[in-house]
Amino acid sequence: RRARPLAAIIAILAIFAAFILSFMVAPDVVPAHQVGEHVVKAFNWMQAGGMVARMSYFLDPLTVVMLFVVTGIGTLVTIYASGYMAGDRGYARFFAFVCLFIFTMTTLVMADNLVLLYLGWEGVGLCSYLLIGYYYQKPSAVAAAKKAFIVNRVGDVGFALGIFLVYMRWDTVSLAGVFNNLSGAVAAGSHADIRDILIPFLLMLGAFGKSAQIPLYVWLPDAMEGPTPVSALIHAATMVTAGVYMIARLLPLFVYGQYALPVVATVGAVTAMFAASIALCQYDIKRIWAYSTISQLGYMFLGVGVLASTAGIFHLFTHAFFKALLFLTAGSVMHAMAGQLDLRKMSGLIRKMPITAVLMLAGCLALSGFPLTSGFYSKDEILSAAMARGLNPHDPLHFLYLVLAIIGLATAFLTAYYTFRLWFRVFLGPLKFEMGDEHHDADDAHPAGHEQAHDIAVEHHHEPHEVSWLMNAPLVVLALGALFAGYLASSTGWMEHMVGASTAAMELPQAQVSLLGLPLPTAMVTISSLLVVAGIVLAAYYHWINRSAADSLAETYRGLVKLLYNKWYVDEIYDLTIVRPLRGLGEVLYLVDRLVIDGLVGVIGWVPRLLGYSVEPTEQGQLQGYGLGMAAGAAAIVLFIFWAMK
Repeated sequence: RRARPLAAIIAILAIFAAFILSFMVAPDVVPAHQVGEHVVKAFNWMQAGGMVARMSYFLDPLTVVMLFVVTGIGTLVTIYASGYMAGDRGYARFFAFVCLFIFTMTTLVMADNLVLLYLGWEGVGLCSYLLIGYYYQKPSAVAAAKKAFIVNRVGDVGFALGIFLVYMRWDTVSLAGVFNNLSGAVAAGSHADIRDILIPFLLMLGAFGKSAQIPLYVWLPDAMEGPTPVSALIHAATMVTAGVYMIARLLPLFVYGQYALPVVATVGAVTAMFAASIALCQYDIKRIWAYSTISQLGYMFLGVGVLASTAGIFHLFTHAFFKALLFLTAGSVMHAMAGQLDLRKMSGLIRKMPITAVLMLAGCLALSGFPLTSGFYSKDEILSAAMARGLNPHDPLHFLYLVLAIIGLATAFLTAYYTFRLWFRVFLGPLKFEMGDEHHDADDAHPAGHEQAHDIAVEHHHEPHEVSWLMNAPLVVLALGALFAGYLASSTGWMEHMVGASTAAMELPQAQVSLLGLPLPTAMVTISSLLVVAGIVLAAYYHWINRSAADSLAETYRGLVKLLYNKWYVDEIYDLTIVRPLRGLGEVLYLVDRLVIDGLVGVIGWVPRLLGYSVEPTEQGQLQGYGLGMAAGAAAIVLFIFWAMK
């Protein structure tokens, strides 16, 4: 126990070492000339007939990008967590889970074959379960962990079936082998069969579960029951992007299947709009960022679905910076407010937490896509690609893509509004606050006990306070990434070069089309920027300048507000149509088991028991009685033999 603080140091050093190794391997990997050029083979992991799954790693530029995100963001979040989790009884357990997560996530992105990828896929699911339910004394945390685990299993069944079908179709599970066989089939002019159509649909089911897309998104908002660093690391920056990565990695299979990518794009756009609408009327800070994560993941699926894989991975990259920043600054507010996360119970905190306010502002600007921030560059590339296909009359689905692009623009407006609704409510306006009266701080940042949380509140005179620089320093790095990483990657062409040299390099040539008399990229940037500014201005009016107007507007549209506050009642619908029927079926089967199965076993067991009762009088423990019985039995046997020999 005295060595417990070493847990954080070990975790930070290990994850940072992985980050350095990612940089060291990058120069050798980036100039990739063919698929599977850089494969590091360790040993054959499992073999069944002709199926061989190796413990080996597939390194290409897309792998390097994902390693930078996982280990880089992971290092910063772990440094923050070392301060945030101070005093926690499970301090070492927390960092052990974090290290296990980083291991499984890097295994996922480096996997040379689909079976090893599935190991990493299920590993991050396990770590998600362990970390969401980290405070296992809290019933809500336990319920959230089970919900995440079960919902993800639904998607993962589809993913597993997809892997089986890939092997049946292409006779291998290695990535290089699948892509080479697929290239041979295309070169030979063979047409896709039913298996090629089914494979991407099964794979995308797994992606929708892991990356929280409709209809399997319901687990992610509840995952906020875990410690805030978990929300930042797993449920914003890394694990939930695994579905986007998987589709990008296996993009040739999705293109060959013909019908899958329009579904991916549609689900992504609808999810983006749907989650953004829910975020408009939520009051829990972490829950708002959770729905924002679902919405931004929808943008990534839209990008990959319209075959703008560079834009999709670019948004994955920039989103990791600003969403980790937003979750961690929310954690700083929670830390300072003794667990309080309700927007209605805080205001004007910039006077008490100026550094946190500025850092969250950087994340809010990037999330909303404010011009020249990271989110601006990556999001607008996705919207431009979708609109380009929508305005191309030669594209058979151009009307669909036009609608999806419009949905993406509308979502950009909603994103700017709900993002700055939160920031204006928390940090501007008159100073008021209500500290957490349930001592969530004791359950979250200081689970060592309620007394410790109380002492901390007394120490700061029951007022919000700025967190330590051990926690703020990593946020400064994330804020710089949120503001400038997009510009650097875009201006240097780094992301195009990286994705273009990977298996996700299947971009459609952009048609030279115009919109509103301007070249399409310029027009989309202009429209998107105006919508973002309009959303921020509207949020400033309703949630800073004239908050009573927001209350009046909410009262006018009370029904719509209630609908959005209750998340479109999707959880209730699932409970009514899925959970309760399954629970009822389980109760029926339980009764069948108790009455029929156990009753049958009881009847069968009753027969020898009856025989036992019949001979019980002879079991008196008297030696002469047993001797007489043996003699009588022997005599009976002899008589039977003589009778049979006649």
